[in-house]
Amino acid sequence: MKIIINYLKPHFNRMIVGFVIKFGGTLMDLLLPWILAYIIDEVVPQNNINKVLLWGVAMFFCALFAVLGNVIANRMAAAVARDATRRLRNDLFEKITSLSFNQMDSFTEASLISRMTSDTYNIHNVIGRMQRLGVRAPILLIGGIALTMTLDPILSLILVGSLPLLGVVVFFVSKKGIPLYIQQQATSDLLVRKVRESIIGIRVIKALSKTDYEEQQFEKINANVVSKEKKAAIVMAITNPVMNFLLNMGWVLLIIVGASRVNVGLTKPGTIIAFLTYFTIILNAMLSITNLFVLFSKATASANRMEQVLNTCEDLKQVKSIYAETDSNNDVKTDSNNDAKTDSNSGVKADSTSGGKAVSNKNLVDEYMIEFDHVSFSYNKNYNSVEDVSFQLKKGQTLGIIGATGSGKTTIINLLMRFYDVDCGEIKIEGKDIREYSHDEFYTKFGAVFQNDTLFEDTIYENINLGRNLSAGQVEKAAEYAQILDHIKLMKNGFDADVSIKGANLSGGQKQRILIARALAKRPQILILDDSSSALDYKTDATLRNDIKKNFVDTTTIIVAQRVSSVMNSDIIIVVDEGKMVGKGTHEVLLLTCQEYREISDLQLGKV
Repeated sequence: MKIIINYLKPHFNRMIVGFVIKFGGTLMDLLLPWILAYIIDEVVPQNNINKVLLWGVAMFFCALFAVLGNVIANRMAAAVARDATRRLRNDLFEKITSLSFNQMDSFTEASLISRMTSDTYNIHNVIGRMQRLGVRAPILLIGGIALTMTLDPILSLILVGSLPLLGVVVFFVSKKGIPLYIQQQATSDLLVRKVRESIIGIRVIKALSKTDYEEQQFEKINANVVSKEKKAAIVMAITNPVMNFLLNMGWVLLIIVGASRVNVGLTKPGTIIAFLTYFTIILNAMLSITNLFVLFSKATASANRMEQVLNTCEDLKQVKSIYAETDSNNDVKTDSNNDAKTDSNSGVKADSTSGGKAVSNKNLVDEYMIEFDHVSFSYNKNYNSVEDVSFQLKKGQTLGIIGATGSGKTTIINLLMRFYDVDCGEIKIEGKDIREYSHDEFYTKFGAVFQNDTLFEDTIYENINLGRNLSAGQVEKAAEYAQILDHIKLMKNGFDADVSIKGANLSGGQKQRILIARALAKRPQILILDDSSSALDYKTDATLRNDIKKNFVDTTTIIVAQRVSSVMNSDIIIVVDEGKMVGKGTHEVLLLTCQEYREISDLQLGKV
């Protein structure tokens, strides 16, 4: 529970004030039975109505203070729980968004959603209840026993004797319950994943009349969740009946012993009434503590799950350059044979064989905007998803990647954008290993449209802008390049038209063009179009590619596509099959040299 304590530290002052108020209000509750016993045993026998009224007024003010104190303290406790959980959610969300794709795959999306929702709710619940009942119940328990000791120590021993038995029950049940709640949360993750998959794929399910099948699959998972919940609930439910039994037995024993003592004159009737009241208070306090242990068990399981995420180390770390830095203070060095001279400031090497003409090593290194050098990668570390991929792309060039479904096209993009780190080989941008870039510096270079990309529930304008503070002119120009501007102008509210979740109120072509506009809006150095024109007709697709080529001359573009027409005008085309490059060159060259490309071209364009 260290994670909960860390998030409560900023609120300790408020919590202390709330504890003090709660403590005062609880003491007033404890005084009421004592005052009642005093009135019955000491004041009433005096036949003094004024004293009775005076002590009655004292009881009224004690009750009023207890109510007000508890209300104020409970409101403060709720505020602390709200603010601490809010910060926890924010940190958890920030951490989730910083996870690498490999870590996301490990946790699974369903589990992360569950941790952000049900687990944070459990933490919120326990923080609030701990401040309310966690303070009040122990005070009522300890204070009730202390006050009964002042009334009749012999009767108090009956109360004290039952407490160790209650403690043993709570300890062993809680020890058994926490692992069960962890298992329950894990099965809840599976339930969330199933619901998410079914909702996303609802059109396919209905189109194929597989609703009954999906209901059966859901019922299996739901039954498993219910089984785990039932098992945990049964174990934790043992505490209440056992504690009630022990406390009720103590109550019966108290009445028997108390009646005997009253009968022989050792105890007064008012004391017995106070004892019965205190016993009820102590009973309720023990039940509250038991419920707190149930909540604590759930919260412990939830805290452990969230701590796994928050303590996950970043696995895509920035690395230092593997190349030695050139000392800018070095002078020009001349070797003994006077064959070459190197200026360390410019990185230029003068070779005697070239007539003293300077050749820049730096320019040779930075000649390529993007370079893949014998790159291999595996998702499951059993077999390579891409293997020995090498290509170079100059600034402003266009690369087309084509191949069958599952051939590794998107994996190449994932590696280029460093969603995963390569297992073997090296990827460079502007001559620099991508692992050497800082996160912010690296991702500002890209504009990207991915397969199954997302539109958010917002306006068209904000879906293109996406919080980047772009001007209206930039957004409109990007929409024009993406061939969607005319359609937007025809809409009722133009750029202020609402977009439903995932663009459900737009056609496939409209969604893709808005996504392309988003990628183009900030004029990126590298533009990634991963199967982003599959919903566009050939004419719109051709116009879009021509506009990009014309207006983004300095932008290096990578187009991943299933259609030859989308990549045939690229400067370089690579053909991928089962993770391997089986062809590289222009459209014309590949028609002559690559059988796989030629077969795709013949099927789509027909033989020339």
